[in-house]
Amino acid sequence: MFNLVRNEWMKLFSRPATYVMTGLIVLAVIAATVITLFVQSLGDGQDITWQSQLQTENTQLEQTIATSETGFMGQNPEEQLAINQYALENDIAPNRAGSFWSYLESSTFLISLIGLFAIIVASGIVAGEFSWGTIKLLMIRPIARWKILLSKFITVGAFGLFLVAITAVLSVILGLIFFDPGSSVRLVFEDGQVIEKSMAAYVIRVYLFNSLDVIMLTTMAFMISAVFRNSSLAIGISLFLLFVGGTATSFIAMYYDWAKYSLFANTNLSLYEMNMPLVEGMTMQFSIVMILIYFTIFIALAFTIFTKRDIAS
Repeated sequence: MFNLVRNEWMKLFSRPATYVMTGLIVLAVIAATVITLFVQSLGDGQDITWQSQLQTENTQLEQTIATSETGFMGQNPEEQLAINQYALENDIAPNRAGSFWSYLESSTFLISLIGLFAIIVASGIVAGEFSWGTIKLLMIRPIARWKILLSKFITVGAFGLFLVAITAVLSVILGLIFFDPGSSVRLVFEDGQVIEKSMAAYVIRVYLFNSLDVIMLTTMAFMISAVFRNSSLAIGISLFLLFVGGTATSFIAMYYDWAKYSLFANTNLSLYEMNMPLVEGMTMQFSIVMILIYFTIFIALAFTIFTKRDIAS
């Protein structure tokens, strides 16, 4: 199996497109850093301390509570007020824009770009063998078909992790160089009290949560590539769902509870950290089970059809 994966990895990096995708990720991280620094420079002239900012925000929150209004994005104004007061009393500066940790958190949007590249690789890694006619060269070797397909799937996953690692490491390096350290403490309101948690653990969770859409759609693209042997179809469907699936599911969920059984209603686990499930009654355990069910279906279809279909057909 190791030799199969190494062979697929060597084939992947023998293509110029692989280096282009890697280079674009590096450029995207640098560009995001430059844009963040530029936006930060626009507000550098304002000599306002974080304590005064929180006090002003607390005044607004008290007005919101007095009028019984809902906070921004459904946040509980009383909980946010308690967090702000705790920060002021314990001298814990919040990680606002311009801090190292807020920069790392905002850099997670690049995972969508990584997903785009992973989908392209997953769509062509099987279908390309049929298009180029090299699939027969693989099949004449005394190796089980499922091992060949598994090595390709592992290669796709490894390439995605490779791009995520580049993004994370480069973001950390640039963040340490250009941004203020910020606070390593994240304040959250749980069980009626404010609790201090690790900011590093939170950023890691954000990376993982944002990766779920990418992982599932990459797996879908791999399945379509193996079943239909058509990379264009796999890329088209997967990219359409990547950019439209979440929005469409959110719209449907406003009117129908059955939307909770769709894939995209369950991949955004960060909603549970904000106590904002897409459909009332949904839990993180339910979403994890649904994700595993979809993942199993995609993998079962890919391996079953690939191992039983006549290659010459």
